[in-house]
Amino acid sequence: MIFEIEFGTPLYDSSVHLRDLILRKPLKLEFTPEQLAEEYDSFHFAYLDDDFDMLGCLVMKPEDNNSVRMRQVAVSDSYQKQGIGTAMVIYVEKWAKERDFKTIILHARDNAIPFYENLNYKKVGKPFYEVGIEHYFMKKEL
Repeated sequence: MIFEIEFGTPLYDSSVHLRDLILRKPLKLEFTPEQLAEEYDSFHFAYLDDDFDMLGCLVMKPEDNNSVRMRQVAVSDSYQKQGIGTAMVIYVEKWAKERDFKTIILHARDNAIPFYENLNYKKVGKPFYEVGIEHYFMKKEL
């Protein structure tokens, strides 16, 4: 089940924990209070199992009236490659269309490029480094 969750709630805290485990700790990074405070105006989504355990999450941040940035897509290690990430992306694409966004943009880690390409996201430009690892700017017109 995919839900929109509210900033600052216990479910939001669970999403921060999952993102920290999957995306930050492997790079020896931690969220700062300032980074988390900047998420107040973003939209947060969670994939929960029947027991309301969080298996995946992602963040959508409006850039302008036409585009929204997908950020911090994370799926629990033991549930990766089971369609959870794909289900979340399809869900937020529908969510974005319903809000009249025309484009979803994102910064994809090099190892995530095939995942996004399978969902028809396109690389734009050359690779760049963010949080110490190679990323690509990607986008999809809705």
